[in-house]
Amino acid sequence: MITVISLGGSIVAPDNVDIDFVKKFSGLIGEFLKADSNRRFIFVVGGGGPARQYQNACREINPGIKNEEADWIGIMATRLNAQFIKAVMSEWAIQDVITNPMEVPPFIGRVLVAAGWKPGFSTDFDAVLLAERFKADAVINLSNIEKVYTADPKIDPNAQPIDKISWADFRAMVGDEWVPGKNVPFDPVASRHAEKIGLKVICSAGKNLDNLRKILKGEDFFGTIISP
Repeated sequence: MITVISLGGSIVAPDNVDIDFVKKFSGLIGEFLKADSNRRFIFVVGGGGPARQYQNACREINPGIKNEEADWIGIMATRLNAQFIKAVMSEWAIQDVITNPMEVPPFIGRVLVAAGWKPGFSTDFDAVLLAERFKADAVINLSNIEKVYTADPKIDPNAQPIDKISWADFRAMVGDEWVPGKNVPFDPVASRHAEKIGLKVICSAGKNLDNLRKILKGEDFFGTIISP
């Protein structure tokens, strides 16, 4: 059984590396790996604070920066975070970090770590491609939001949490355009491909590890399911 997790950089390194979270997260994953010898995980790690800091700094110095250049900055941040996660989980993760989800060697070991690929989308899209490649039926999207809302709850006090939503309705909310650093529950480009291949995505708060344990066990959990 392969579980694909899009691990938001905002929970790995919101500003600096969240050592406490990473320690507890890797411990939880270790529990599942030790309990079931057939279980394997793919983690696709986002850029988080370092990506935003460098992108914002570059935009301040050079307001005319192209989206492709800003994307490359974010991609490099994802690769730093992914290399960090691989090193933390080196007992299980024995392969090099994947930077091209279209050219993936056979899965050796128990944990495979991936990072950003190329401009035009976020690591969410890489996670969808890897789920397709390894025939996973879902992607668990862990970020700093607990659920998908009808609007941004920080802006709209009438925003309502959503338990389940179709891809058609979700994509109507987030649109089709990807902008580097765009703050949406799931990347619009990734959403389009996930809908195309009939993939389910679970959006949940990454730092709630008790809730993540429930997701991994197939129990009732707090979050949003996006599906065909």
